[in-house]
Amino acid sequence: MRYSELLALVHDALAGELGVATNLAESRHFGVSVGDWPAFADTEAALRYLQRHYKLVILSNADRESFRASNRRLGVTFDAIYTAEDVGSYKPDPRNFSYMLEHLAAMGVGRSRILHTAQSLFHDHAPANDAGLASAWIDRRYDASGWGATAAPPAGVHYDFRFISLAEMVKAHQASR
Repeated sequence: MRYSELLALVHDALAGELGVATNLAESRHFGVSVGDWPAFADTEAALRYLQRHYKLVILSNADRESFRASNRRLGVTFDAIYTAEDVGSYKPDPRNFSYMLEHLAAMGVGRSRILHTAQSLFHDHAPANDAGLASAWIDRRYDASGWGATAAPPAGVHYDFRFISLAEMVKAHQASR
């Protein structure tokens, strides 16, 4: 199922749980709203900086059209974009990471040269651990309890680096140079 279709179903389900009336048009509008979602304030500048030093690759649960709309806010051209629509599954399914690793290998990028950088311990870091990837946790919820919109991570999930923002990651990179 495309991400926009999934979001429409989620909208309906949440409205029902909250006892809020909704209609098909509202749910569909929410489903295609990804391009309207703001990027974090530090994201564009951080990605522009990191792009000067590394290849940037996206592994997204969005569909191609939703990611294209979201990407307009990010201000960079990625070296590769792999979406759930391309893979046929959503993270944390290991197929997403296998797909990315296979395609990056074809580009000459081996597993040991990848730093998987993401916020979700459940959707990203646990499967990155299973795939043998180094990872950097962007812990944007560092000052909040719980896991936000994601499930609690499985026991034993780990990461190699932890930053509270991409801007902090950039500062660490600059300090290491």
